[in-house]
Amino acid sequence: MQARFSSDQVSCKGASSEYVRTADSGNPITFHFCPECGSTMYYRLGDTPEMIAIPVGAFADPEFPPPAFSVYEARQHAWVGLPDNIEHFD
Repeated sequence: MQARFSSDQVSCKGASSEYVRTADSGNPITFHFCPECGSTMYYRLGDTPEMIAIPVGAFADPEFPPPAFSVYEARQHAWVGLPDNIEHFD
């Protein structure tokens, strides 16, 4: 699960290492992760360079808002539950 923000809304401090992989769409995704523990801190999608995606778990906020839409549901674990009132994209 990720939250996306406009790049001008986010500031990043400290060291990060990068890993680039190619998505199913053919677009590159650049992951920035902690060079000490390996946790993904944020990533940039090649087709939306003006956005930064942050894993929701990085916020450590139990009150973080629920998702507004879902993608790649065919790949989700059987135990994942999603709100009924969101948009669904395969």
